[in-house]
Amino acid sequence: MLGAGVAGLVTAVTALRAGLSVAVYERGPRDFSASAGYKAGGMLAPFCEADGAEADVVDLGLRSMALWPTLHDGVVIRGSLVVAPPRDAAGLARFGRLTEGHEPADAARIGDLEPDLAGRFRSGLFFPGEGHLDPRQTLGALRDQLEAAGVAVRFDWRGDPDAIAAGRIVDARGLGARDRFADLRGVKGEMVVIRSRDVAISRPVRLLHHRHPLYLVPRGEGVYMIGATTVESDVGEAVTVRSAGELLTQAYALHPAFGEAEIIEFNAGLRPAFPGNEPRIVEDGRVIAVNGLYRHGWLIAPALAEDIVARIVGAAPASKKHEVFHADPA
Repeated sequence: MLGAGVAGLVTAVTALRAGLSVAVYERGPRDFSASAGYKAGGMLAPFCEADGAEADVVDLGLRSMALWPTLHDGVVIRGSLVVAPPRDAAGLARFGRLTEGHEPADAARIGDLEPDLAGRFRSGLFFPGEGHLDPRQTLGALRDQLEAAGVAVRFDWRGDPDAIAAGRIVDARGLGARDRFADLRGVKGEMVVIRSRDVAISRPVRLLHHRHPLYLVPRGEGVYMIGATTVESDVGEAVTVRSAGELLTQAYALHPAFGEAEIIEFNAGLRPAFPGNEPRIVEDGRVIAVNGLYRHGWLIAPALAEDIVARIVGAAPASKKHEVFHADPA
């Protein structure tokens, strides 16, 4: 296994459970701080993603929702809440038309779901089948699970992949695989982590806004990850002043008490993406490459891992439209 991001680790665990012998090689550090998944929100929201993602990505996400609890016991299935201020009511209605798996939430229902948001929004949408996880805790847990089973997970590795003695190699290097995929690009995502002693929110909340939408994901003990930005930029791992201002302003719009929150961290990362923003699984000799998970890595990794392992053991992949994710290596 080349790469110890979300795709690499989930595939390694899936392969191990299928009875395969596994080793993992990662160029980055043991704390995963160089991984795009380390800087992600960790929302498991296949229904909400239908607002902008292709149907095949949504299908992979739905399959993964059933697989995640078998991989990691830190998955929280408490649903997602989508709200909007009155002037963005049309945006909320559009979001509802483009998505499934939701139920209407009036002001009273919003207050029941999230008491600290009571009286702040007139209407919203509740997606009860969605969930979330803490990416950093999950990466560490998957690594520890592999090492506890005797799998060698090598960090800061600078070896030659061609010299690895293995019957099959899974290439899950993300942007490190540009030598394999000429059309792979980076898409910048920016985030802020805050701590609030005044606001308690128990599930991911999306605030729809005509200019600056926002999502907030609870991390426990008053800590929240806030994100929203998707910047077509192949360089830069720092948050811009503009993005920082937008993220914090919209957090304040979600609840004014966030104005007194402590900023723990600003961070940014580059997500690997192909034209069309859909993932690919490509077989080339003994190598199976998976890439282009874009902003859906945590959502779709288990289903992709299941399909990769199926290819290795000679079974049929579960994806109904798997050809969408299989490119001709020629």
